[in-house]
Amino acid sequence: MVNCVSFCKALGDETRQQILETLLQRGETCVSDLVNTFHLSQPTISHHLTLLKNANLVTSRKKGKQVFYAIDEETMVLCCNGLISKFIRNYSAAPTGLSEKEANFSESWPL
Repeated sequence: MVNCVSFCKALGDETRQQILETLLQRGETCVSDLVNTFHLSQPTISHHLTLLKNANLVTSRKKGKQVFYAIDEETMVLCCNGLISKFIRNYSAAPTGLSEKEANFSESWPL
């Protein structure tokens, strides 16, 4: 599960932020489309995607030789809320009942 430092490191690069924005706008996108969008090499894009995946901010699935990535919006919301609540006094996101992911998150990133 993601902790505050891992989350911030994953977002600490402008290219990774742009990749996340692109995935949010387009939805699931293959690596080759991201390479064409950013005009970066495939290994560079794959490196950024690996860092985002290790931070659980994106999901991936393989179809043939292509790998498709999508933003994990639930994890993104949990991490943003966790970060805000860590530094803003009396902040609490509206509880909606904990999903399994939320329960695991709250154990690994105490608020």
